[in-house]
Amino acid sequence: MREISKLFHQLCGKIILLLACLLIELIVLIRKLTTEDTSPITTEQYLKFIEEKNPTICYTKGLRTEHVECRVCLSEFEEGDKVRNLKCKHTFHKDCLDKWLLEYWATCPLCRKKVLPDAVVSKHRQLLNQVDFNGNDEQPPFLLSVLRGDFHGNRNLSSRYS
Repeated sequence: MREISKLFHQLCGKIILLLACLLIELIVLIRKLTTEDTSPITTEQYLKFIEEKNPTICYTKGLRTEHVECRVCLSEFEEGDKVRNLKCKHTFHKDCLDKWLLEYWATCPLCRKKVLPDAVVSKHRQLLNQVDFNGNDEQPPFLLSVLRGDFHGNRNLSSRYS
C-alpha cells in the first residue's frame, strides 16, 4: 500500500508540472495574439516595400548622379537601365541594390544611411532566421519544444552552417 501511495504522489507531481507547462504555453500564446503584429514578412513583401520607398526609374544621361557607375557592381550606367535613386542621392542598378538590401542590412552601400525602417528589416530578418520545423516556417514555443524532447535553445543551428 505504501508503494502505491508513493507512486500516486509521483504521478500527481508530474501531472502538476505538465499542467504548469501547459498554462505557461497558453499565457505565451495569448500574449502573442494580443501584442502588436510581429509576424515576419516575406521576401516578396520586402521587395514591394523597397519599391514603394525607392521607386525604380529608367536611367537617362540627364539624370543627375554623383557617379556614372553602379557602386555595387562597378559597371557604368547605360541609357534605359533600371536604377534606384536613394534619398541620400546615391544611385544603383535596381537589381544590384535589391540584392544588397536583401543580403545585408537595409542601408545605402556607400554612406550607410537607412533605406528602410528598422521594423521592416527586423520582420524580414525574422523570416530568414527561422528554422524549418516539421516542414513549415513556424517554430513551436520553447516549452513545447522541450516537452517534445528538444532541449537545445538553438534548434538545428549547426545544420545551417554546414
